[in-house]
Amino acid sequence: MELSSRVKGISESVTLRLNTKAMELSESGKQVYNLTAGQLPFRPPQGFIDSIRSEVDFLKSFQYSPVSGFIELRKKIIKHIEETRLIRFDNLDEPFDCVVSNGAKHSISNILGALIDPGDEVVIISPYWISYPEMIKFCRGVPVEVKSSIFDVFTPSLQEIRKAFSEKTKAIIINSPNNPAGIHYSDEWMQRFAELLLEYPHVNIISDEIYFEVCYYDPKPTYFYQKIPELLKRTIIVGGISKAFASTGLRIGYCVGPQNICKGIENLQGQLTSSANSLIQRAMLNYDFSSSSQFLVPVKNHLRDNANIIREKFKEAHLMKCWYQPVSAFYFMLDFSQTPIFEKYAKTRKDKSDHSVQICEDILNELGVVIVPGTDFGMINSARLSLVLHKEAFGEAMDKLVAFLNEGSVKSHST
Repeated sequence: MELSSRVKGISESVTLRLNTKAMELSESGKQVYNLTAGQLPFRPPQGFIDSIRSEVDFLKSFQYSPVSGFIELRKKIIKHIEETRLIRFDNLDEPFDCVVSNGAKHSISNILGALIDPGDEVVIISPYWISYPEMIKFCRGVPVEVKSSIFDVFTPSLQEIRKAFSEKTKAIIINSPNNPAGIHYSDEWMQRFAELLLEYPHVNIISDEIYFEVCYYDPKPTYFYQKIPELLKRTIIVGGISKAFASTGLRIGYCVGPQNICKGIENLQGQLTSSANSLIQRAMLNYDFSSSSQFLVPVKNHLRDNANIIREKFKEAHLMKCWYQPVSAFYFMLDFSQTPIFEKYAKTRKDKSDHSVQICEDILNELGVVIVPGTDFGMINSARLSLVLHKEAFGEAMDKLVAFLNEGSVKSHST
């Protein structure tokens, strides 16, 4: 049986391959420190759990919801976006709506499916979430990359974004707070980005805000549409419960945007997947979204503590060249090229090859520490570290990692 060209074009995930290897090592009895996870080691808020329990007695909780979600929930989500982002959709002369989906990933794929025609360009900013380019290519669109680096704390140049825009640009995806960098763009950057967007009225904006609530250092995230509300007319905001409710497995995401695009997304979802989980939707109806801020206090403390462990370990090991301050989301990007170990991989000082996968495999094999190569995120010679592991284990993993980066514990490797 022959696969379609669309599926053949989807890249294999290095992340999944390393996770499989990590499980094999763990099963063989080796201590493994998994720094790949994008989910919290916390139970969801008790109020949300209680709300789920209270809904299991109702027949409607086990039946189809409307394709785009229960209307009461969609209204509640729109109100939540207005209250937390300090905006008002009814101030604009255009109706807005919401579509509830099977996770934020599903929402983004729906949006791209509804927007992108073959040959349309979509601007993405590296480091980017690994699925963006694959989703775009699956829709027969063309991902156009704008690079950033540790030297600008992974904040893209607006001039480079301007260069990336063309007549073929259909959309740009903004992910702030950012996976994998663990930062969010500054208020000043958002102001200038909003002004730039005014010059390109044909460019739509997909604002992936799944980590909006997970900010553990002030100032909090702000957005371009807060600066120039008219931009909401071509913006689709994406969110979900995976991070703020510690509920990755419950698969509820949503998008909020102009009614016409939401109707297209609803039609697409209706034909491909139908509605999202009715039980969880009904539980969300009876749960106070604002109470999650209290639930997230220990979560933020945990992430801040682990971020501080990175700083202290890097400082002790004289590795501050590859340190920056993560402030939001769950992650930190490690730049191998700024560490002594990199000399063992680079053939010459001018070697621009990507050695991320080999370095991460060696770290896994020798140390039992699992990190994700930056290759999948559009960043060569780097890796993503998750900050969610329990503090003691995280500290142990960082001790092993900094020793490797500084002393070069690799005995042999091929490049």
